[in-house]
Amino acid sequence: MRLSQVFIKLTLCYMCKLIFGFYYNPPVFPFYTILIRTETQLESQLSEPTDEVIAAVAALEGDILILGVGGKMGPTLAKQAKRAINAAGVSKRVIGVSRFSTRGVQETLQADGIETIVSDLLSEDCLQNLPDTQNVILMAGRKFGSTDNESLTWAMNSYMPGRVAEKFKDSRLVVFSTGNVYPLTPVSHGGATERSSVAPIGEYAQSCLSRERICSYFSSQFGTPMAILRLNYAIDLRYGILLDIAEKVYAEETISLEMGNVNVIWQGDANAIALRAFAYCQNPPLVLNVTGPETVSIRSLALCFGRLFNKSPHFEGTEAATALLSNAAWCHQLFGYPRVSLNQMIEWVTEWVRIGGTTLRKPTQFEVRDGKF
Repeated sequence: MRLSQVFIKLTLCYMCKLIFGFYYNPPVFPFYTILIRTETQLESQLSEPTDEVIAAVAALEGDILILGVGGKMGPTLAKQAKRAINAAGVSKRVIGVSRFSTRGVQETLQADGIETIVSDLLSEDCLQNLPDTQNVILMAGRKFGSTDNESLTWAMNSYMPGRVAEKFKDSRLVVFSTGNVYPLTPVSHGGATERSSVAPIGEYAQSCLSRERICSYFSSQFGTPMAILRLNYAIDLRYGILLDIAEKVYAEETISLEMGNVNVIWQGDANAIALRAFAYCQNPPLVLNVTGPETVSIRSLALCFGRLFNKSPHFEGTEAATALLSNAAWCHQLFGYPRVSLNQMIEWVTEWVRIGGTTLRKPTQFEVRDGKF
């Protein structure tokens, strides 16, 4: 390790101690020196494949079908897959399926060489007409608005995934789930592991656990190799917990502290894990927590953004002894630590808020402790 790398690593460790109250000892990665100021730069960063992703996609037999590609994470996942295919010099199709209710998403994907299919996955005819594909990623689901329309939430998060698992019983299937299937755990315990008992709070989380159980049933019935990814929380500059906190600090709005600690991961790193997860699909399914290595303090985040914006954060409530936290040590053992560090995310989000970058106007509602979204 070169002296400059040692200096940078020690500096990061010390900064983490100052900002978050603990030392973090990360491996040395390439450090980004640019700030992201446009959506074009952002999309490029989120969809950049690693060498490991390129190798994994090159070794993968068959095309890739992404169900629910039109959501917050789907477009950059599809683009990362396509860029990896191009970099590997192999011939594979990336096919994205969605209702495409957000204007411009379908056209952008097509411009990047991704085939698109407009389809309602709750329609049996639409589902059965989808092309049989060897590698399928199921991202489609429903969270916000669940309290007002529980039946649709259960249909999207439970019934539809079962139909997908039966339709693609001869495929490799990567299924997105959520860390919400775990109960609130003591902050001092470092987060729930894959061996922890599940105890979902609220109907959204319950329906997501149902998705896991039903997909696991079909995996057992048909021998379908499968991986279930319990993700929380993916960070984009246009949405995510860091953006939620930064915007509140910048606007001098009050920040709730009851859910005092969270986990986060850069969306591009979560994309990379999803694409590499095909190699780990198995029966019974691999269940894996996907998030960053830190337990992140909301108060410390707000104070950090306050220093960067030269503003004083406003708080309400006090930190509870428990929070919705996941331990992703096993994920990091399989795939390595995320390329983009927490400090880098903070830097990018700070600049994005400062320049008034585009946002999706979809708060994460990370503060919710009763499971009602």
